[in-house]
Amino acid sequence: MGFPPALPPQRTWSSLVELAVSEDLGPGDVTSPLVVEAGRQGSAIIEARQPLVVCGVEIAFAVFRAVDPTLELDARMPDASWAEPGDVLAAASGNLRAILAAERTALNFLMRMCGVASWTRRFVDAVAGTGVRIVDTRKTLPGWRSLDKYATAAGGATNHRIGLYDGILLKDNHVAIAGGVGLAVKAALTAAPANLRICVEIESEAQAVEAVEAGADYLLLDNRTPPEMRAIAARLADRALLEVSGGVRLDNVREIAETGVHRISIGALTHSAPAVDVSLEIQEVAAGPGRVRA
Repeated sequence: MGFPPALPPQRTWSSLVELAVSEDLGPGDVTSPLVVEAGRQGSAIIEARQPLVVCGVEIAFAVFRAVDPTLELDARMPDASWAEPGDVLAAASGNLRAILAAERTALNFLMRMCGVASWTRRFVDAVAGTGVRIVDTRKTLPGWRSLDKYATAAGGATNHRIGLYDGILLKDNHVAIAGGVGLAVKAALTAAPANLRICVEIESEAQAVEAVEAGADYLLLDNRTPPEMRAIAARLADRALLEVSGGVRLDNVREIAETGVHRISIGALTHSAPAVDVSLEIQEVAAGPGRVRA
């Protein structure tokens, strides 16, 4: 079992939960009141239907609380832990109408967050023993940045910069506008905040050397072949942090990790993670009429 990362600040995702609840619930659930008596009490569990890394239980709880703050919620497995089919991730008890109203939205958060964490864990496991870190990117679902990055961390990845404001990355377009790798690095070094390292995207060994000689200590090797990665690592791994990006898949990530680079950043962790199968099942229903209109 892994150790869960710190949950992102509530301000970064609370509006997303509110929006999600609002779009699903609208003016109110028209189905449950037809068959569930007002005030009817009961309990439910949320369980895994496939192997997965648990992630997002507290976000799912925020959904339930948004619908009915009186519901009793119990996390059975912590985020970053491994669940097998049939394992219970969480439980909820209280007003059955509220539980049913929150069900789909809560599961939507869980199926994505567990999906990202589980997909990430596969890449992390694939490079185990190499010392290479798997890193996420800014290729997140719009509005989901903090939750997507929380999920990759739960899967064992290292978070890259959160946005444009907390890390300097000179990409190919910056380099083109500046007139070259060396000029871009020197320009950035002139005015860069002291607490931020400068990373520059390079597309050849010659650019890598030029960037390091200009003062960069962090290189992003974009869409390079394994032989190119090995050559750059043999020459510069002790002078700069080397991160690979582009074209990384489960079937080649181990080969990349064994070239001598330090990190591998993968946009697919968040832009292509498959959702996982989780479900909510009613377990107990308090005695009462079976069908009473509100």
